[in-house]
Amino acid sequence: MSYELYYWPGIQGRGEFVRLALEEAGAAYIDIARMPPKKGMGMSAMMPFMEGRKIEHPMFAPPFLKHGKILVGQTANILHYLGPRLGLAPKDEAGRLWAHQLQLTIADLVSEVHETHHPLATNLYYEDQKAAAVKRSADFRKSRIPKFLGYFEQVLKTNPKRGQYMVGARLSYVDLSIFQIIEGLRYAFPRTMRRQEKDYQGLVELRDSIAERPHIAAYLQSERRIPFNEDGIFRHYPELDKGK
Repeated sequence: MSYELYYWPGIQGRGEFVRLALEEAGAAYIDIARMPPKKGMGMSAMMPFMEGRKIEHPMFAPPFLKHGKILVGQTANILHYLGPRLGLAPKDEAGRLWAHQLQLTIADLVSEVHETHHPLATNLYYEDQKAAAVKRSADFRKSRIPKFLGYFEQVLKTNPKRGQYMVGARLSYVDLSIFQIIEGLRYAFPRTMRRQEKDYQGLVELRDSIAERPHIAAYLQSERRIPFNEDGIFRHYPELDKGK
């Protein structure tokens, strides 16, 4: 049974965290909104789940995942569902909850990244809030990147299973999400990351090891991997990456 992923077709965004898990596992999935608008595919297939009154559990926003009769939304919740099924989560409940907790913290970071370029309102254009974005990004670069990456570096180093992975002794979806975080921050804040990465060598090494995994390496070279762009969460505006 194929997984059906529903997300905006032109950006990586939050959907990319789910794609990475599906790709690493070699799972059969359909990226519904990116498919041609026929046979129930395309954007027209996604919107009813958010707008339809006949949906028992309507979705607030993508990403969401359909698997048979199961419909689940929110990135961390989707990965909590997929993890055990794809072999990307610990087998014990305590381990799965720890992975879920880390993914929720990653979600907090992703939200703060979005607020660097949209600090006032999501519905305003970036150009309408550029001055506030410059101020917000300065604090994000100085305080929030070290806060989050320092925490994740600590988690990695204190993992009792030799610190090779974020959770336990095997690869999990959290490791894949850390890969995406490093990639996204490098795109959005390249100058800042060049200065700060030396403080997070464990995370950088984890990122490198993920990039070399056969399924991920193939995915990164494929057309399925949407390039970063200025419509997604991780956006590169040079004026937001200046200063110390």
